[in-house]
Amino acid sequence: MRAPGLGAERLRRLVEQHGGAGAALEAVLSGRAGVEVPPAATSQLRGGDAARIEADLAWLAEPNHHLLTWLDEDYPALLRESPRPPAALFVRGDPGLLWHPQLAMVGSRNPTAGGADIARAFAATLAGTGLAITSGLASGIDAAAHRGALQAGGRTVAVVGTGVDLAYPASHAALTDEIAASGAVVSEFPLGTAARPPHFPLRNRIIAGLSLGTFVVEAALRSGSLITARLAGEAGREVFALPGSIHNPMARGCHRLIRDGARLVETAGEIIEELRPLAQALAGRLRADLAPDALDDPGTVDISDGPDAADRLADPDYRSLWRALGHDPQPVDVLAERSGLTTPQISSMLLLMELDGLITVGANGRYSRADRTVE
Repeated sequence: MRAPGLGAERLRRLVEQHGGAGAALEAVLSGRAGVEVPPAATSQLRGGDAARIEADLAWLAEPNHHLLTWLDEDYPALLRESPRPPAALFVRGDPGLLWHPQLAMVGSRNPTAGGADIARAFAATLAGTGLAITSGLASGIDAAAHRGALQAGGRTVAVVGTGVDLAYPASHAALTDEIAASGAVVSEFPLGTAARPPHFPLRNRIIAGLSLGTFVVEAALRSGSLITARLAGEAGREVFALPGSIHNPMARGCHRLIRDGARLVETAGEIIEELRPLAQALAGRLRADLAPDALDDPGTVDISDGPDAADRLADPDYRSLWRALGHDPQPVDVLAERSGLTTPQISSMLLLMELDGLITVGANGRYSRADRTVE
């Protein structure tokens, strides 16, 4: 469903109220929507666009092309809890990565050479700890953060202000393909949507909503990065800022954030220290949400007790995932097929197993058993 005036909030309410996009469309066209829909939107939906629908379906039929809707169980949990979440997401790449603990890294499109180097180095270090690095694929700090994560063999998510079938800026076409091959390119905008200024603040709320925290590396006082930081704060997420020289105009936005309460960061370790317990708590909460009956099962481990690796594998689901892993790196979809578990379940479980030292994460988001043996 795409039409003028049918924004994310209204579309989400329609889909939720009627139990799916098809039923919502039928309700709108028959005048039974129950949600105010602008006449222009109704008129466009009534006319339809068969060619566009066929093109969208053909795109979705391609490997690693996905559409996550508000009613899907695979819709990312943190984003669902953020203000004004989108009704649907187009994903080019691995949708399971959207459940993984993420740090947003944003900053100026025109950073200093030192700022770009710092962003790349921080992203590489942080991605090496298992965090996914999320940014907006813009020139400058965003691109440096994506490249740093990729160079470290880590995971990265690009949230774009266009359709995921386009590269913007055009000079980032190769980078976009590289991210899609080993991570994920994400957008709420329909395929074929070109870049427009109003799209980027909307994109920023998704960057903030997917992430445990937002790290601003360099930003002027009037910067879209400050919007992302504000949205992260409104979503109850952590905000980090890198200080700089008082003579650097690209540091002034970060200094304002620090004055307003953002955490001053000098090393990647400070971010890891802050986010590690949040990531572990998130994984445990997701695990409980995905299997609520497990809380009443005396054989299930409660992560608040801090189980060791052997205790973790006493849980039947963890044991199934352990058997599915083997010693050869495997992607999440193969693990799901082998274990019978869902992608959200596996994503939260893999995080805890990684924190326990049970597994290692290789290139392209593939998982294998660590060298240690726990039987």
